[in-house]
Amino acid sequence: MSLMIDCLPGAKWLGIFSDRIASTAMRVFLWTSLCLISWSARAAADGSPGYFRDVRPVLQRQCQGCHQPNSLSSGLDLTTFEGFAKGGKRGPAFRAGSPAESLVVKYMRGEMQPLMPLGGTAVPKDQIEAISAWIAAGAKNDTPKEATDTISAANPPSYSQPPVISALAFSPDGQTLAVSGYREVLLHKADGSGLISRLVGLSERLNSVTYSSDGKLLVTAGGTPARFGEIQIWDTATGKLKRSVTLTGDTVFGGSVSPDGKMIAAGATDNSVRLIETSTGKELQKIGNHENWVLSTVFGVDGKRVVSVSKDRAAKLSDTASGGFLENVNLLRGELQAIARHPSKDIVVIGGEERIPYMYVMDRPKVMKIADDTTLVRKFPRQDGVIAALAWSGDGKKIAVAGLSPQVNIYDADTGKPVASCTGHKAGIYAVAFNPAGDRVATGGFDGHVRIYNSASGELLKDFVPVPLLVSRND
Repeated sequence: MSLMIDCLPGAKWLGIFSDRIASTAMRVFLWTSLCLISWSARAAADGSPGYFRDVRPVLQRQCQGCHQPNSLSSGLDLTTFEGFAKGGKRGPAFRAGSPAESLVVKYMRGEMQPLMPLGGTAVPKDQIEAISAWIAAGAKNDTPKEATDTISAANPPSYSQPPVISALAFSPDGQTLAVSGYREVLLHKADGSGLISRLVGLSERLNSVTYSSDGKLLVTAGGTPARFGEIQIWDTATGKLKRSVTLTGDTVFGGSVSPDGKMIAAGATDNSVRLIETSTGKELQKIGNHENWVLSTVFGVDGKRVVSVSKDRAAKLSDTASGGFLENVNLLRGELQAIARHPSKDIVVIGGEERIPYMYVMDRPKVMKIADDTTLVRKFPRQDGVIAALAWSGDGKKIAVAGLSPQVNIYDADTGKPVASCTGHKAGIYAVAFNPAGDRVATGGFDGHVRIYNSASGELLKDFVPVPLLVSRND
């Protein structure tokens, strides 16, 4: 399997989750990816642009945020070749053999207004020329059969076994538990007693799920490896996708919503933090202060600053208005993967490769010295595995630590003393969240089960699989 991973685009991304590859679903994903890579290599041999290899990736990165089944701007769906060919309210998107008369080319070149993508980064000229060449050559659909997308809100994913859970969150009113699946968020009753609804999108992987403080929005950060990174903004009242924002050519991580709900932050594999305006999807800042992948973010109490943690070992404090670097919050140690903030104070807890959770204040009490430990409040006991997720209870009294060890440890935030240990998982845990009351903690990870515990005692209250499973003929 390691050889297979090394052959894939986004292999570096997959390396973060290398312990998760045992599931059949992931094996199928990897095998399909290998087949498509092999196909693309063969298709490239003739040198002519193709839809699947050259056109589709541009549409995914630049256009699908506004033109998909959940968000049909101008009635145009660009997630399939058929939708692309059909076009929208202004007619077919292209005319085979005539790039100069094709709407997609005219809008991308600015020959028709508004310039597309609307409010986004202009499509590079070489990519527009590749699309033009494909249209001039006849605009043929060369999508491999195994790459045809059949998933939609009307036809949600099917599961033969539980998928790895990479994110979960309780709604602010304590009524709903949102859990990541493949290409979807599954909304459950908060006690795990039943599935409420399914929010199906484009991203194959959802690396974070979070609610706005008023509970009106559900925000995901994820994407499809080596293809696109996406922020999804869902209206919780209607279950409709309000906005999809495509950010990068790879998945994004660690999404967070500012306290006033006006901004969204996410980390990227290009070593940046992206700040997005919630109401419009406009990119406000691309903060390039890190030297490696950014895996988690959190806003300060007033939303004027953001702290991001990275594989470069730093927890960096940045100004949200300018994107300017303010300081490193921590002393550099091991690679970092997770961060959580006190619900009402500018204090954060971080963790990662070193297996030790550290609590820091965001403001340095002494004369600034980059990457010293004057901001350290306390460190917690060393965990049995790399830390992958952290959560702070709503009352600020408890901190939960999860990672590659198959248990979640809960600590008193004020003293650092152990409160409870939550066991029952079969392997690593990648998501942890307290309910608003702080008396329950939900966990999810490699074995595909959600478990809900009493946060004071560690007693297991509920264990369930969050996705509907196909029933085999032998059952």
